[in-house]
Amino acid sequence: MSPLPFSTPPSPSPTPSISPFHLHIDEQKLQDMKDLVRLSPLAKDCFETRDLHDRELGVTGEWMREAKRVWLGEWEWREHEAHINTFPQFQAAVPDDDDGAIFSIHFVALFSERHDAIPLVFLHGWPGSFLEFLPLLAILRKKYTPANLPYHIIVPSLPGYTLSSAPPVDRDWHIAATARIIHKLVLQLGLREYVVQGGDIGAAIARTIAVSYAECKAVHLNYCQMARPAALNNDTLLSPREQAGLARYNDFIETGTAYGRMHGTRASTIAHVLASSPLALLAWLGEKFLAWSDVDPELDTILTAVSLYWLTDCFPTTVYPYRQDFAAGQRPAGWFHGQAELYVAKPLGFSHFPYEVAPLPRAWVETSGRLVSWREHEAGGHFAALERPGELLGDVEEFLGEVWEGVKGA
Repeated sequence: MSPLPFSTPPSPSPTPSISPFHLHIDEQKLQDMKDLVRLSPLAKDCFETRDLHDRELGVTGEWMREAKRVWLGEWEWREHEAHINTFPQFQAAVPDDDDGAIFSIHFVALFSERHDAIPLVFLHGWPGSFLEFLPLLAILRKKYTPANLPYHIIVPSLPGYTLSSAPPVDRDWHIAATARIIHKLVLQLGLREYVVQGGDIGAAIARTIAVSYAECKAVHLNYCQMARPAALNNDTLLSPREQAGLARYNDFIETGTAYGRMHGTRASTIAHVLASSPLALLAWLGEKFLAWSDVDPELDTILTAVSLYWLTDCFPTTVYPYRQDFAAGQRPAGWFHGQAELYVAKPLGFSHFPYEVAPLPRAWVETSGRLVSWREHEAGGHFAALERPGELLGDVEEFLGEVWEGVKGA
């Protein structure tokens, strides 16, 4: 089989610990999943499960019944697996500084032949995976050739997620540890300076990388959940768009974060609940894809995302970041993106999508770093790379055009 386009790693050559990867799920696993979907019951028809409340009570019985029908019928894993395998994928053996353990980190990449290509790392969050970025990568490989692609694109599966190693079983894991592993992955590729982009948990990891490692020269985010900055207490100064965004954020805090507290304080309980059935996992994850998006994603997209979680048995090891954000007791001042020690002094770019769960005012985001690029959009929600890949990519390309010459080699 001839190598895929964009699959030649940059020079200097990476270490032998990085090898090509081809996704293939065992047929028995697929059959077992289908059997469980078929045999698992759904909740009974009642007031709570009917679509009477604009999904305010969660995913509806009607949606779940249709999802089950499609999952058992026209949805086909092998079609999606074949599409995934049209993108260059790799596995890297990354040693952890803490105890010498070796992490197997999966990543998708589009490598350039240009010697001056900008290394750009995209980081997913929860309930996402590398799949979120495939539409964006599809745009890039159509727009460029390996000879003129201006970037080395790297999309890792975070530790604990889908095709990457899980964290250790004998000690806690945290965002800074994941940031360390991702940073070491980039260095193993022979890259000595890079830019990082992220949303959701990926934004927290991207910010942590930016403040921790000199090799990271700039950061672009599309998510910035934080507490109200102390000096910004007059909301009458906000534009109507900003006031609407703040109202959406406050509603999310009041009614949309029960899942996070469950992840942060009862991770084992919810892990066992969701291990009982693919339909249970679909309800828990699918509700977020619906509630956090501007326009409902296609059912096929949600089923593939949930199936990848199920087939890799990764859910229990995806929720460790919530122990920092939703742990028992008082959150740190500013909580995540507003914490003083996580202020980004490097160039910070931001994409603002109005149907994000935390579409915060620009003035708030400016308190979290040296904001040099701000782009607002009229549509799009939490899963920006999936919902609006062209717009997010355009923002990132503009940001790199503005800052890279000033930071490279610095």
